[in-house]
Amino acid sequence: MDYIQIEGCEKPVSRLMKGTDYFRHDTYEKAAANFDAYLAIGGNSLDSAHIYCGGESEEVIGRYMKERGNRDQIVILTKGAHHDSNGPRVSKAHIDHDLQISLERLQTNFIDLYGLHRDDPNTPVEVIIDALNRHVAEGTVGAIGVSNWTWQRIEEANRYAKNNGLRGFTFSSPNLSLAKANEPFWAGCVSADEETIAWHEKEQLPLLSWSSQARGFFTGRFTPEDRSNADLVRVFYSDNNWERLERARKLGEDKGATAIEIALAYVLNQSFPTCALIGAQSEAELKSCDKGSRIKLTKEEMDWLDLKA
Repeated sequence: MDYIQIEGCEKPVSRLMKGTDYFRHDTYEKAAANFDAYLAIGGNSLDSAHIYCGGESEEVIGRYMKERGNRDQIVILTKGAHHDSNGPRVSKAHIDHDLQISLERLQTNFIDLYGLHRDDPNTPVEVIIDALNRHVAEGTVGAIGVSNWTWQRIEEANRYAKNNGLRGFTFSSPNLSLAKANEPFWAGCVSADEETIAWHEKEQLPLLSWSSQARGFFTGRFTPEDRSNADLVRVFYSDNNWERLERARKLGEDKGATAIEIALAYVLNQSFPTCALIGAQSEAELKSCDKGSRIKLTKEEMDWLDLKA
């Protein structure tokens, strides 16, 4: 498996990152077996969050690492400061609160990659960067980054950090997939558009993509007539995306791959460092992700898939 380096993280980060938003106590054995299989193909990184499964995701990860004794082998990405019913929670107090709870649940004293799950444009970047740098200085956090922030806010925050000798954001985690989102999947979500991709190319800032395979759009299970999955219809059904799916099928036939493997390869063949968050829950799905991660695409193939040629 290929790896990337993220500034502030001492370990290399596998380009396939294991999603854990289904890790629960009552299915612990399944979660543990899934992660064992993922490690066996060379993966070493996981994605979680303070809010996933009401906290059970982090607790299951903590139990798993303690039982296996493998904390040192794993790169933990977890996130905090998600909004709640009262509104935004992007403040020093909320960051401190969520981080402390995440450390306890994960049964660790250090988080390799810590991200802010949402943004609040009304909170000055100075407040956010200062709060996170205290945790970097204390040694509880390695790299700091964001999920679902615009590139403009990241650039503003990093400019402040640079001018004040502080650690800036060294990764971003929006949605990036071959299928383009018609609208946000959830409120406050950000998908990488052409402007965002151009900015990442210029800055070479690592992008860790959630819903990297468009939540199953490329599996072949869906058609324009099948409207049973309301969220998929709302977010990914469009004439252009059906054409992208058809092109992924055609290119897959040439390369001995499936459309969903080509869609994953699209995310991992960008002109800047990327990782794909994957939700593989079976051996077959994991093997498919592993195969997709090894496919090399030319710029001409990338442009053709994305309807630019």
